[in-house]
Amino acid sequence: MSYDTVIRRGLWFDGTGAEPAIRDLGIRDGRVVEVSVEPLEAGPGTEVVDATGRWVMPGMVDIHTHYDVEVLEGPGLSESLRHGITTLLLGSCSLSTVHVDPVDAGDLFGRVEAIPREHVIGALQRLRDAGEGWDGPAEYVEALERRPLGPNLAAFVGHSDLRAAVMGLDRATRKEVRPSRSEVTRMEQMLTDALDAGFVGMSAQQLLFDKLDGDLCRSRTLPSTYAKRREMRPLRSLLRRRGRVLQAGPDASHPHTIVTQALGSIGWGKQPALRTSLLSAADIKAIPFVIHLMNLLGGVVNRLGADFRWQHLPVPFEVYADGIDLVIFEEFGSGAIALHLQEQAAREELFRSEEYRRAFRKDYESKYGPRVWHRDFFDAEIVACPDASVVGKSFGQVGLERGGLHPVDAFLDLVLEHGTAVRWRTTISNHRPKVLQRMAQSPHVQMGFSDAGAHLRNMAFYNFGLRLLKHVRDAEVAGRPFLTVAQAVHRLTGELADFYGIDAGHLRVGDRADVLVVDPAHLDASLEGYHEAPVEIYGGLRRMVNRNDAAVPLVMVGGQVVVRDGEPTDIVGRQRTGSFLRVGQPTAAPATSSPVPEPVRGTAPAPA
Repeated sequence: MSYDTVIRRGLWFDGTGAEPAIRDLGIRDGRVVEVSVEPLEAGPGTEVVDATGRWVMPGMVDIHTHYDVEVLEGPGLSESLRHGITTLLLGSCSLSTVHVDPVDAGDLFGRVEAIPREHVIGALQRLRDAGEGWDGPAEYVEALERRPLGPNLAAFVGHSDLRAAVMGLDRATRKEVRPSRSEVTRMEQMLTDALDAGFVGMSAQQLLFDKLDGDLCRSRTLPSTYAKRREMRPLRSLLRRRGRVLQAGPDASHPHTIVTQALGSIGWGKQPALRTSLLSAADIKAIPFVIHLMNLLGGVVNRLGADFRWQHLPVPFEVYADGIDLVIFEEFGSGAIALHLQEQAAREELFRSEEYRRAFRKDYESKYGPRVWHRDFFDAEIVACPDASVVGKSFGQVGLERGGLHPVDAFLDLVLEHGTAVRWRTTISNHRPKVLQRMAQSPHVQMGFSDAGAHLRNMAFYNFGLRLLKHVRDAEVAGRPFLTVAQAVHRLTGELADFYGIDAGHLRVGDRADVLVVDPAHLDASLEGYHEAPVEIYGGLRRMVNRNDAAVPLVMVGGQVVVRDGEPTDIVGRQRTGSFLRVGQPTAAPATSSPVPEPVRGTAPAPA
């Protein structure tokens, strides 16, 4: 038998959770055609990969991204590929670009996901102007597959996308306005069309500190948050009947919405369970006991007949901020007031106001009730500032050194002095390793919530899968294992693909040759390092990224090498290797002889 590629003598994991074994893998035409105990013979045109001492596994699945805009003009998505992600899901948190126009998309994505609004609008408008737009989900999928995709894609359709397209963004974000019966019917038809096109389901949102950008509806919450039961019932019923997934974000300020969402997953009588993925299981510093209640709730509803999972990021949730530009400030009044202001001069005037500072101090000192941020400026390290004397200190320490200033006043003073040049970091959740281990073992969570492609200056979890593998291996070496490596690989691959019903996450004979080769000797501290890289399509904006190239010798998508020794290969972003994965359908790898034309791009200034 002839092969395009032979991967030799690696420790092979098939993605099912089965124990690994030393095997040779033969790959031809984008699929695994042989898994052999004996060495496979290579032909004259066969690429041979020596995987001795390395792990050979399915490419990982990232279930929660916001690449909906980036994929249009930077479809290689190399930041995910280089960490072994070969399949990712678009359309999270009620946000997608299937139906809304460019300006509305800019308002939806710009502030909530910290993606520059002008680039959102520009990317969608350029495609329209070039005649490469779409009208509905089937054409959207076709448009994606005309791009030179790096990884495979699957997608939710966003409820905010549906609602804004049907009602108009202004009406869709007014409390007093309810959609008419015909408008609800139209949303139901749009969801049906998306499911017919192979989408994994619908994403919705109830979280009230996700705010709109732009001028018309600025600082209103996302359209999905205004939906009532009469509107959601037929959409949920459709997902239930079709066996598709509802991804939802409950309103953390009203904990009963979490229970309601979980109970809504239960199948009663002849009614099937509503497959539900809820945001998110996090060990929040501000409310340390809540993680245990989340796991308990998942166990209860699943025993009652639900098909319910929490999305969980299996690494510490460390965030960075430039000045006050961070979404956590949206969760209380004084922070939201500052982020509402677009002009720097207006913000500065606000920060000088003693009345505003009193309000901010009051919000900061309120330690009761549901919240995400711990509101402790002593637990917030300054990592960059024109005033070098404050670097390495917390805002609380700076306040003490400046005559006993309140931490809020120290923070606002520095932001007034230096604006976004004050860069700082804090960890808001997932800070206790033992709790992370217990959550990694829980059958009621699924690994994800990377937010890849969003919050470009605030966080980087592109390598969350490698970091989980490191945690597992370190515990095993220390003699205190909490998962086997095979179980961890399954949690990052086959378990996720099976839940969403897509052709990914396994590496057996007949499966797609989406392959990750890991060097376990380099699952080390480099995975936790800080790096930045310019994003060409966003005007050279420097985003946080991960760089641990030695850990990833090889990544393949559809049998083609997209990463070698940690670096994307020349075909990434130039030739289509990934496909749109339709639910329940096997997907052929793109023909290697048919490179896809370069995407339409806007002009961008060179990185500073």
